[in-house]
Amino acid sequence: MSPEPKSSVPAVPFQDVSAPRPAQEAVYVAKLVGRLSRAACAAVLRHNDTTVTDGELLASIYRYARALAALGIGRGSLVALLAPNHPAALAVRYAANIIGAATTYLSVPASAGARAELLLHTAPDLLVVFPETAGLIPAGARVKIATVGEGIPTGALRLDELAAGRVAEPVACTARLNDIGVVVSSGGSTGVPKGSWRTFAAYTAMVDIPSPTDRRQLVNGRLAYLSQVLIDITLLGGGSVVLRSGFDPADTLDAVERERATDLFLIEPQLFELMDHPDVARRDLSSLRSLTHIGASAPPTLRRRARARLGPIVAHTYGASEMGLVSVLPPAGHIASGAESDSSAGHILPGVEVRFRREDGSFADPEEGGSIEVRSAAMAGGYLNRPDLEAAAFREGWYRSGDLGRIDSAGRLHILGRVSDAVVVDGRILTPTMIEDILYQEASVRYAVVVCDEDAGTWIAAAEAWPGTAIDADDCRQAVVPAFGLEAGTRLCVAPVPRVPRTEQGKPDREAIRSLGRKDRLTLGSRGPAPS
Repeated sequence: MSPEPKSSVPAVPFQDVSAPRPAQEAVYVAKLVGRLSRAACAAVLRHNDTTVTDGELLASIYRYARALAALGIGRGSLVALLAPNHPAALAVRYAANIIGAATTYLSVPASAGARAELLLHTAPDLLVVFPETAGLIPAGARVKIATVGEGIPTGALRLDELAAGRVAEPVACTARLNDIGVVVSSGGSTGVPKGSWRTFAAYTAMVDIPSPTDRRQLVNGRLAYLSQVLIDITLLGGGSVVLRSGFDPADTLDAVERERATDLFLIEPQLFELMDHPDVARRDLSSLRSLTHIGASAPPTLRRRARARLGPIVAHTYGASEMGLVSVLPPAGHIASGAESDSSAGHILPGVEVRFRREDGSFADPEEGGSIEVRSAAMAGGYLNRPDLEAAAFREGWYRSGDLGRIDSAGRLHILGRVSDAVVVDGRILTPTMIEDILYQEASVRYAVVVCDEDAGTWIAAAEAWPGTAIDADDCRQAVVPAFGLEAGTRLCVAPVPRVPRTEQGKPDREAIRSLGRKDRLTLGSRGPAPS
């Protein structure tokens, strides 16, 4: 681990006690086990039609804590997990945290080389894998491996068997507020995924927030991302979680109806797969109070379509693994605030500071806007074992997001897009989100994502057609001209696709979309000017 964030407090020996010590009540995991112990017979998790009670989860946490301690895991250690959405994966992470170790759910880059590089930079003391994830271990990985579950022919240590032989009595919480507690993987949409680290204090500030006791959070995204945060918020608030193995629109709609889920979050492409699915009309979604979409800045046209299909439950947030949640536009915010709210990310949350910087490095007024920088108690401290990347993004307590934004007259934050995707055309800053909004108004375009190809001087639009229609690239380019001018239309290259490329997280795959333009020679010179 990086020497800067490590605690100067020496590691303490593993101890068995009857309850966590009062001094550690501020650490999120101590609060969590305290909550679980107060309702030992209540259903807290649902996984593949199996119910796990608070008491069962708590016993599993304590057993895994003892098993990990027997392997030498404790304060100063890092436990990495290649984990499915499974109760045991949660128990192992909580167990490692309660004995003071840091934890990370690893993301899963598509290539074995990228997975090997991620594991190299993470450098865990122990890697925990499951039957569903054992095949993702890169060849030649030099790391101690433990397995949970049967059918893994690696000869590695069976952590679940070791835990099964331990007692389930309470374990002392030896985590310290200033120790590294949680490392969150990025999606890797701009390169090899990196892990942003938080102390236990910062992570506690992120997850120990108000949450209703009757919250029933449906989770079908990877634990490596926001899923772990939402699970922790829900359990700390006394709610329950429904775990599904992955996203499928039909399964998600069925799970909402069957499990009476109250809260759901989806990556932007998943939201539109869900709302366009034929089962939407026949499923009872009345239990849903909030459907939050994340991961991209959805254009106003798509947001209005989502609310028309799903009702007044759609919420939008702005944040990232490095900076946590910055702003929220709740469902009621869409209705009460009028048309301009359709392009906003809502109001900045209490305790979060946002400032804007011009291209020349000077600070801009909020209404003028510029490159977004964020500071909060819940923000990450840097990138684990990546001092080069950390120095560029984390400066003097602020995180440089790489996004453009501004504040409107009502105090709402508007995300304009990535700085690297913004282009000045005829003295006006244009971003992919602005172009996407025009494309969605074309009758044939169901979904489209635009990225910038700086080398070619173009924007590349990957566009999906509605069933029974076809994308007309010239019509799409022509549509942009009245709004943004001839040069904007000239710069736009449209690649019809059956499905917009996604990363393993479910976000639009920016590099794959750029490759579409290069592959088909959709460059500025090959198409000529847009129709006037």
